[in-house]
Amino acid sequence: MVKHRIAVATDGKDGLEDVVSNVFGRAITFTIVDTEDEKIIGVSVLENPALSYHHGAGPIAIKMLIDAGVEVVLANELGVGASDILKQHNIIYIQAKPGTNVGEAIKKALRTHKRKLSQIS
Repeated sequence: MVKHRIAVATDGKDGLEDVVSNVFGRAITFTIVDTEDEKIIGVSVLENPALSYHHGAGPIAIKMLIDAGVEVVLANELGVGASDILKQHNIIYIQAKPGTNVGEAIKKALRTHKRKLSQIS
């Protein structure tokens, strides 16, 4: 049994029906998706506590995701600082096209990044 907790930087509170945000650190929300053997078994939405920060939004958002037990992040782009922090915490980053439906982005990531994801299984 292979389980993953995946966070997707999103634009709202619509869970799997939401879309991938164009930004990471200032995304409005993060949709947290729990998977088991490539099937979605749970979905929750966390509001981004760093949304209004002028500086350092990425690290604050990452701290929240670490506390939530996230192992994989799907986002459009990451800054250098955010990317380094994810690596330090062994969180895998997978690029996802902004505007993509969250459910579809999750399915694509699970299908096309099996080797990368096997590093945390």
